Amino acid sequence: MYYGIDFSYLIFAIPALLLSLWASSAVKSRFAQFDRVRTKKGITGAEAARILLQANGITDVRIARISGDLTDNYNPTTKVLSLSDSTYASSSIAAVGVAAHETGHAIQHNVGYTPIAIRGMLVPVANIGSRIGPLLAIAGVGLGYSAQSGNPIFQLLVNAGLLLFAGATLFYIVTLPVEFDASWRALKILKSSGVFVDQSEIDGAKSVLWAAAMTYVASALNAIASFIRIFMIVNRRDRR
Repeated sequence: MYYGIDFSYLIFAIPALLLSLWASSAVKSRFAQFDRVRTKKGITGAEAARILLQANGITDVRIARISGDLTDNYNPTTKVLSLSDSTYASSSIAAVGVAAHETGHAIQHNVGYTPIAIRGMLVPVANIGSRIGPLLAIAGVGLGYSAQSGNPIFQLLVNAGLLLFAGATLFYIVTLPVEFDASWRALKILKSSGVFVDQSEIDGAKSVLWAAAMTYVASALNAIASFIRIFMIVNRRDRR
């Protein structure tokens, strides 16, 4: 730390912020670009998802339409693959690429892909830890925690906060291979199933999905940076 600035924190925070801004802009611009380009076969996002599910022998997943743009998701509990208005009935390369990505998650669950199972177990911890973890740790410090204080209540607050926030951070890290693998599966099966017929369509979908993947990288870096920040606050107090 120099003049109150944690440079090790900034090493993560600044790249994460810049990457977040770039990725958000890139996803919108690349989706808009390839949303204007129709697939050669005129296949829609919903049709592509159905073809890809059938090609992988998955018959118990329902495809549903939901409102919004780029709100697409797959729910493994209900086995519902939800496609947004911008994806469901559109026959653009971008829409089919996004639909295939979400189908990739359904395939991951079907084949028992380990990282997605781990991420599923971490969801409750992430939901609680990302909100409450930092508050508990800071509360413990604010109430007077230090290694010399010996107060078990303050120690419990800090330890619980750090543990919960570490679990939330781990969730974001585990999400990276899950999302990259889903995109890899999407691009592979789009070509092998015949939904896309030439390399230009694959390249277009890859461009959209790559930009989307960078948003998850930025989220992971943000989570890591925040955890380092909280840890440093506790550690500084520990040395007093």
